[in-house]
Amino acid sequence: MNERIAALREFIVEKRHHGLRTGVVGELAGDFRARGLAPVERVSCRLVRLLDAESPVILENERIVLTRTVPKLPALFEDAEWKGITAGHFIHEKGNVCNICPDYASTIRVGLGERRREAADLLAGCAKGQDDGKAPFLTAVVASIDAVVRLCGRYRAEAERLGRSDIAEVLTRVPVQGATTFREALQFFRILHFTLWCEGEYHNTVGRFDQFMFPYLKADMEAGRLDRGSALELVEEFFLSFNRDSDLYPGVQQGDNGQSLVLGGMDAEGRDGFNLLSELCLEASGELMLIDPKINLRVNSSTGSEIYRRGTELTKKGLGFPQYSNDDVVIPGLVSLGYAPEDARNYVVAACWEFIIPGAGMDIPNIGAFSFPAVVDSVMRSSLAGCADFGAFMAAVKAGIAEEAGRMASAIHDLWMVPAPFYSILMDGCLASGRDISLGARYNNFGFHGTGLSTAVDSLAAIETYVFEKRSVSPSRILSAVKTDFEGEDDLLHTLRYDAPKFGNNDEMTNGLATELLAAFSDALAGLKNERGGRFRAGTGSAMYYLWHANEIGASPDGRRKGEPFSANYSPSLFAKLKGPISVIQSFTAPDLKRTINGGPLTLEFHSTLFRDEESIRKVGDIVRTFIVSGGHQLQLNAVNKESLLDAQRHPDKHRGLIVRVWGWSAYFIELDREYQEHIISRQEY
Repeated sequence: MNERIAALREFIVEKRHHGLRTGVVGELAGDFRARGLAPVERVSCRLVRLLDAESPVILENERIVLTRTVPKLPALFEDAEWKGITAGHFIHEKGNVCNICPDYASTIRVGLGERRREAADLLAGCAKGQDDGKAPFLTAVVASIDAVVRLCGRYRAEAERLGRSDIAEVLTRVPVQGATTFREALQFFRILHFTLWCEGEYHNTVGRFDQFMFPYLKADMEAGRLDRGSALELVEEFFLSFNRDSDLYPGVQQGDNGQSLVLGGMDAEGRDGFNLLSELCLEASGELMLIDPKINLRVNSSTGSEIYRRGTELTKKGLGFPQYSNDDVVIPGLVSLGYAPEDARNYVVAACWEFIIPGAGMDIPNIGAFSFPAVVDSVMRSSLAGCADFGAFMAAVKAGIAEEAGRMASAIHDLWMVPAPFYSILMDGCLASGRDISLGARYNNFGFHGTGLSTAVDSLAAIETYVFEKRSVSPSRILSAVKTDFEGEDDLLHTLRYDAPKFGNNDEMTNGLATELLAAFSDALAGLKNERGGRFRAGTGSAMYYLWHANEIGASPDGRRKGEPFSANYSPSLFAKLKGPISVIQSFTAPDLKRTINGGPLTLEFHSTLFRDEESIRKVGDIVRTFIVSGGHQLQLNAVNKESLLDAQRHPDKHRGLIVRVWGWSAYFIELDREYQEHIISRQEY
C-alpha cells in the first residue's frame, strides 16, 4: 500500500469523512401524499431531491469520487399510508428491493446516456397512445438518470475548480458515455452503486467483479496505461469506496451491508475465470484489512492449490473471508431448479451466501427461515409417547417438516415491494418492457434458510440411542427434562450433552439423520410454486435466526439448555465434542447438497496461532480443498483467538480493527451486540 492509499485509508478509518455529512433533505411524505404521487413517482422524486442536495466533495488523495453528504433518506410514506400498505400485503424486511445483483457491466459499457435515450423513446411511444401503464415508470427512469448526470456534472465542475483535471476528464465521459479505461469503469461502478443506496435499496451486491471489469484492465495494461502496481493502487482505492459510507447501510448488525464480491469460477464457456484482477483483489483486500467488500471465491475440484493458498492468506489475517462456493455442486443444483445453464454458470452470492443470478434474478433468497429443532420439539411433545419405534417417530418428524414447510410457503402471498426505477435499468428486460424490477424478473424464486440442523440431528440421535435403542430413558422422562430445562436431571443432562452422538464426528447415525432431514426439507418444497411463478428453495444457512429461533423453544434432547443458541449456519453444535475438522467435513458433505441450493456455509473456526508458517497455510488450504472435492457447497473459515476477543470486550478501544466472521459477513467485533460477541467466543476452535 503506497502513501496515497494509506492516507486515504486513514481518513476513512478515522471516520473524518463523517464531518462532511452536513446536507439535509426535509420530510417529503406529506407532500407526496398531498400531490397524490404513485409509489414509483415518490421513489424518483426522493432520489432527485437527495442527489440535487448532495455537495461535491473531492478529497486530496482520491481519484475515485462520490461521498455521501446527505446521510438520511426521508420516508416515502406517512405512517398511516404505510400501515395501509402493510395491512393488505406481505412485506419482506423493509419492503425494498434488496439482496439481488444488478448487471452493472451492460450500463458501464454503453453509458447512462444510452439508457436515457431508450427510456425517452419508449416514453414518446406512450405519448402516441402506446402507454399500457408504462409512462410513470419511464418518466421516473428519465428523471433519475438526469439527477445522476447533474450530480456528476457538479463533481466535474468542482474537479476543474480544484485543478483536478484527471477527475474532470473521467467525469467528462462517464457516466453519460460508456467507460473506455479501467479507471473510468471503476468510477462508473461507484456512481451506480452510490445511486442504488440513495434510491433506497440495500444489500446491493457487487457481483463477478473480476469478470466484467477485467477487459478494461487488460486493455489498459496492453496499451501501457497501467502496470501491475498502478492497477493494484486503483483496486485498493476502489475497495476503500465501499468503506466510505458503509455505516449508513447497516442490516441486522453493523457490517451486515451486503457488499459482497465474487472472484473466479466458471465462465460462460466453462473455463476457469480466475485472472489477474482476481489476484489483485485478494492482494488489495489483504493490504487494506477492512471488512468491505466481502470476498467470495468460486472454486471446483480442479482448482489449483495456489488459489487456496491465496485465500488462506486472507483467512490468516483474520478477515473472515474469503467464503468458498463450489461450482461442481452449485451449478448443477441451480440447473435442477430451472435456471438456464448459462445463467447458472454466472451465479454470484447475495449479501451473505445465497446463490443468485446477476441481472436476471429477482429471487428473494431469505424470505423466511425454517427451524428444524422447532419441528422436532413439536413432534416430540405430541407423538413421542405413542411411537412404537424410532422409525415411526422419524416418520412423524418428516410429516411435521412437510406440514411446516407448506404452512410457511402458503403464508407468503400478496407480496409488495417499493419500486426501484433506477435499479431497474440495471436488470435485464425491465427498461424495454417498462416494468419495474420490484414486480419480478426472469427468476422469481423464494428461499428458506434451514436453521438449527445440528441441534435437530443431535436431538434425534439422542432419542434414537437412549429412548429406543438402549431404552435407558423413557419418553416421559426426556419430555419432562426438556420441559423443566433439565432441573434435577444433572446426570441426564451430562449424558445428552457430552456422551450422546453428535453430528460432525462422521458416524453413520448422525450423518444419516442429517441426510434424511435435509432431503425431507427439500422434498417438502419441491412441488410448491409462489405467486410469481417461482419455486421455493431449501437452504442450510441460518442468518440471525440461530439466535432468534433458539429463543422460541426451550431446552432440547441434545442437552442444549433453554436460551442457548443453535450453531450458526451449517455447523456442529457449540458443545459437541468433535474429532477435528476432517470429521466435520466428512459429516457435512454426506447429504446431497445440490438439493439445498439456497446456500448456507459450513463454518470452521481455527485458532489464529495455527497460521504460523507456510506449511500451516498449505495444510489449511488442503482442508478447504478436501471440503470441495468431497461435495461441499460452501465453506467459510474464521481465524479466532478467544483471549483477544475477551480482551476486546474489556478494552474495545484497543481492538478497533479486530474483524470476525458473524454468519455470512465480516464485521468489527467491538461494533457487534453482546449476544453476537458471546456466540463468536463460544464457537468451536480447531
